[in-house]
Amino acid sequence: MASKIQFFLLLSLSYAILQLSNAGDPDILSDFIVPPNVGGPIDGNFFTFTGMRSLVGTPFPTTFKVLKASMAEFPALNGQSVSYAVLQFPSGTVNPPHTHPRASELLFVLMGSLDVGFVDTTNKLFTQKLQQGDIFVFPKGLVHFQFNSDAKSPALALSAFGSASAGTVSVPNTVFNSTIDDQVLALSFKTDVATIQKIKSGFSG
Repeated sequence: MASKIQFFLLLSLSYAILQLSNAGDPDILSDFIVPPNVGGPIDGNFFTFTGMRSLVGTPFPTTFKVLKASMAEFPALNGQSVSYAVLQFPSGTVNPPHTHPRASELLFVLMGSLDVGFVDTTNKLFTQKLQQGDIFVFPKGLVHFQFNSDAKSPALALSAFGSASAGTVSVPNTVFNSTIDDQVLALSFKTDVATIQKIKSGFSG
């Protein structure tokens, strides 16, 4: 009896590991997916995203800005396991520590320079100073950041994701702009409730 239980436990564990190794966007059984609210025949317009045109001929923003082409903005990406984001970094701005739970990220610096880094599951930090033309990969699900430390020049980067909906979990926002109890946060960060409340106040505006 014990050997049968061990066999089924081993089988269940193997299945769970297999499922984890295959995690990501599901395969589709058609060439593409047309949303049910799209009436009539589709044409090339369905497969075209024009949202990035707003970048052409417009002044560079004064704060960090992300322009996305994910499934939410571009429904034709559903089932295609790919998406883009354009990141604009004025001088001294940061894309705060965050994760993408459903995709790795390939960052291509188009203009300027960026300090980037990620932390692996052993708590080791990997950093790099990227120049124009450099590409850096952020492994799937790991906390990472980008920072334009140049005091004079802006930076522009393009990110490609291995998912039509990579998701973004901002570490500061998730921790300090949520309803997690202040006492829990104070104990977790080895500080006091007043300090936690002061940090939280910065996210309330």
